[in-house]
Amino acid sequence: MRGTRFLKMHGLGNDFVVLDARAHALAIDGKAARAIADRHTGVGCDQLLILERPKSPRADIFMRIRNADGGEAEACGNGTRCVAALIMRETGKERAVVETVGGLLEARAASGGRVSVDMGAAGLSWRDIPLARECDTLHVPLSLGPLVDPVCTSMGNPHATFFVADAEAIDLAVLGPRLERDAIFPERANIGVAQVLSPTRLRFRVWERGAGVTIACGTGACAALVAAARRGLADRKAEILLDGGPLDIKWRADGHVLMTGPVAVSFSGTLDPSLFG
Repeated sequence: MRGTRFLKMHGLGNDFVVLDARAHALAIDGKAARAIADRHTGVGCDQLLILERPKSPRADIFMRIRNADGGEAEACGNGTRCVAALIMRETGKERAVVETVGGLLEARAASGGRVSVDMGAAGLSWRDIPLARECDTLHVPLSLGPLVDPVCTSMGNPHATFFVADAEAIDLAVLGPRLERDAIFPERANIGVAQVLSPTRLRFRVWERGAGVTIACGTGACAALVAAARRGLADRKAEILLDGGPLDIKWRADGHVLMTGPVAVSFSGTLDPSLFG
């Protein structure tokens, strides 16, 4: 692992260590992922994004995702934008298809240097999320303190969105980890709180499964818009205001969710072999 290069990127502050394993395989297990993601003794990130050769002939790249706790994730919206931007820069094209364990995601260059990703169709049934038992995903029987009656959505990964009067007042660092691991979520869940500012603007904060409170979560923003539209609280297109900035989200009539936002490169470097144990 000596001399392993990395790129540090972020989407609205949701930050990633990007590793290229296309030419040479990298054995990144949970322990190594946790070491690299550690903000005190490693590089520091919310997720590791490991680039591999695509398995599908339709894809340009395969993106493997590991959360800061070392666990593997199915989807990452901000990460997809970052990786798509890298691939479009490599190819000189304005389109890229990113493959994940959750499926294929098509991305396109958008105005102002932003990237737009078709995150696929939102999953709305209890099996899609998944939940441990059958229930109405528009009103899930789950509560803790000020958080009650969430909407559950799958964006390739599980989300519970709670609507609140003041998103800033919710202590996600306390409530998030307990709700993430509630028995109703057999694969755990991302916990979001949404405040409706208008039919076209939502304030959104999130506790990410395996990462904690993050500045931004692309799949969470998508889930929040879908949840608000299903409840009749918002239009099917809205600006989602996260701690790191805004994302434009559109829930199309065909069920697919489009997410548009910025990407940025922070720095590059070389990983010390000690990070791999």
